[in-house]
Amino acid sequence: MNTEILQLIYLVGSVSFMIGLKMLSKPDTARKGNLVAAFGMTVAIFGTIFLYEGIKVSNYGWIFGGLIIGSILGTLSAKKVKMTQMPEMVSLFNGMGGACAMLISAVEFTHLTHNYAIGDLPKGHLLIILLGLIIGSISFVGSLVAWGKLSGRVGDKTLKIQQIVNIGLLLLILGIACYTIMVGPPETTTYFYVIWGLSVLYGILFVMPIGGADMPVVISLLNSFTGVAAAMGGFLYDNKVMLVGGILVGSAGTLLTLVMCKAMNRSLTNVLIGNFGGGGNGESSTSESGGHVREINPGDTAILLKYANKVVIVPGYGLAVAQAQHVCHELEELLEKEGVGVKYAIHPVAGRMPGHMNVLLAESNVSYDKLVEMENINPEFATTDVVLVVGANDVVNPAAKTDPNSPIYGMPILDVENAKNIIVMKRSMKAGYAGIENELFYQPKTSMLFGDAKGTLTKLVAEIKAL
Repeated sequence: MNTEILQLIYLVGSVSFMIGLKMLSKPDTARKGNLVAAFGMTVAIFGTIFLYEGIKVSNYGWIFGGLIIGSILGTLSAKKVKMTQMPEMVSLFNGMGGACAMLISAVEFTHLTHNYAIGDLPKGHLLIILLGLIIGSISFVGSLVAWGKLSGRVGDKTLKIQQIVNIGLLLLILGIACYTIMVGPPETTTYFYVIWGLSVLYGILFVMPIGGADMPVVISLLNSFTGVAAAMGGFLYDNKVMLVGGILVGSAGTLLTLVMCKAMNRSLTNVLIGNFGGGGNGESSTSESGGHVREINPGDTAILLKYANKVVIVPGYGLAVAQAQHVCHELEELLEKEGVGVKYAIHPVAGRMPGHMNVLLAESNVSYDKLVEMENINPEFATTDVVLVVGANDVVNPAAKTDPNSPIYGMPILDVENAKNIIVMKRSMKAGYAGIENELFYQPKTSMLFGDAKGTLTKLVAEIKAL
């Protein structure tokens, strides 16, 4: 009887995952979708603990101790994390999923070798264990490296023959794994730990050389790895909900990775090998072509904005760093009271993770219908009076269309240069995350409004109210 109830619970959990994932695709239903998926996971966990009949559970103290500690740590982390640190937290938590899959493989390999002689190990079972070990290890360590790079604790470090080393190491791992599965040598246990160690090393070398501007794609790719590794655990335990959850995460992460690559007009291979972006710190008041920047003060900016008919705000990572989303929303509301039409232009890879700007603006209660995707907003720039670029850089860089030698050449960008007036809010003239100069800053229609985004937007609000 318990088995039938448990299978029903697993069905409910699996359906909840699917519904939740579907709801996550729209900003106005994303929060509810997250709760629906969390409900499915909760019933699946407690159903497994109390209704699973395969093994008699006696270590409830360890189980619930882990659940309580993990729940407390997760809740505190989620409540305390700043929006600018959200990509790091996502990467770190994703790594924990990879670690779980990795450890499951290690535990199940120990069980397998206790139940079978080395030469008689079931090949299918061993294949799933090794896949879970390899993918989980790469996801775990790779996510930790990504967390370090995003938080500034780890820099971009590349060997001269980095890609050759990476490819050679991956082939070596797969070769040893195939030999272990097919031949089943007496040293199988040794080979298992060699594969584990090499997978950890590959996880480090895999992410280390990838440039800063490509990190959103890497986070998405590592997320798909974790899903596939979790699916391996579902196969091992014949657990339907674990299998479905892993497949959903793996497929969704893969699709998101491909969508983001398309948004950057680059192949996944190019992202993994191209290595552009390292957070360059170069600063200059003149372009290579000899152009000069033109500064503007908050007062003149306020006049332009108040008497415009149409304003488009382009949010970027600088908006998140300054935690200026709330005052930006206040500026939007103030302008609309003055009869100005205001929209937000959202680039698919703005920020440091997929959907970063959508989440940031949703936090300040910006209406969802004002968030316009790149392909829909680009035709509107020609009829826009003022574009206000707040902390964005690479996603508005014309070099993507005009400079074949630029590392971002071919990447679709927001066509802000077509607007009548462009105001760029930045702290300084430092290069963006891709580490390259932005010719937009030197164009005649562009004015630079220097300063912290939150402080500058606050001044703009005050100036507009005083007009």
